[in-house]
Amino acid sequence: MIHRIFGITGWKNSGKTTLTVKLVIELTRRGWKVSTIKHAHHDFDIDHEGTDSYRHRKAGAGEVAIVSDRRWALMHELTDENEPSLADIVARFAPCDLVLVEGYKREGHKKIEARRRDGRSGESLAQNDPSIIAIASDFPVDGEQIPVFDLDDTTGLADFIEREMGLTR
Repeated sequence: MIHRIFGITGWKNSGKTTLTVKLVIELTRRGWKVSTIKHAHHDFDIDHEGTDSYRHRKAGAGEVAIVSDRRWALMHELTDENEPSLADIVARFAPCDLVLVEGYKREGHKKIEARRRDGRSGESLAQNDPSIIAIASDFPVDGEQIPVFDLDDTTGLADFIEREMGLTR
């Protein structure tokens, strides 16, 4: 299965998560089946001390699945393995219309760069990354050769993503 992959990237505190959530709400409201991937640059845990699954994992299980009648999750411990590639993760996904990826600055899929006035001051990512095809910002942006949207223009951004990804009914 080939998945359509579109990214939201930006420096720390640029509004990536808020924008991703708004886009998921808008695109699913429009009837698209959307999956997401969030890249974390640090140690994280979705399981907590005291739970049965945490105890299974800490005992040495390489993979632990938690399953109920409402959802399931699979945790895979990377012991002597490298972080899996974005393609490896996407390959595990069930069929969907669009995979929105938050983070993964260095991957080659099409992306929107999020910018917030209060975010980390940093150079334009778009100027050095041809896979960034638009900017979403909460302040005026000059000098870019790609479309610039207001960070809160969820409808316009969703329209743009639909066009770029060939999502039509």
